[in-house]
Amino acid sequence: MSDSQSAPGEWVLLTYRLPREPSGPRLALWRRLKKLGAAQLADGLVALPADARTREQLEWAAEEVEEAGGTAGVWFARPATKALESAISAPMNETRAAEYIEILHDAHQAREAGEADRVRVLRRLRAQMRRVERRDFFRPPQCEQARQALRELAETSIQNQKEVSS
Repeated sequence: MSDSQSAPGEWVLLTYRLPREPSGPRLALWRRLKKLGAAQLADGLVALPADARTREQLEWAAEEVEEAGGTAGVWFARPATKALESAISAPMNETRAAEYIEILHDAHQAREAGEADRVRVLRRLRAQMRRVERRDFFRPPQCEQARQALRELAETSIQNQKEVSS
């Protein structure tokens, strides 16, 4: 999708309708869709770039909606223009970029922490990075910046361990 001259890519859509009460299934669905990084196109309509994983995830979500007494369907679509696709993907990309910036910021702050805290933060940030990358479909430049910050934080910890053991 990075080639601006290419045709828009295929997207998988989930249409759904859930009863307002009980609110638990609605909240669970919202959390699942947020975790997947889905774009909210309208009430009851979300989209993800189509691949086997996103299709499967939205099919599972549709099953959960139906089990909760709602209705759901999974569809495939292709935006009519690259501009329309960009209007869908840009907010997704901006959200991921902000998440990477948060990781980058936390990694830089952790460099000043004590060794035990630095190792704990590094472990947490690596897990956070994996979660963000799972829902990142477009890889903004902040992704590589966050990866680099984590590498530098790990190197700082290794250097400090060598100095302590010397």
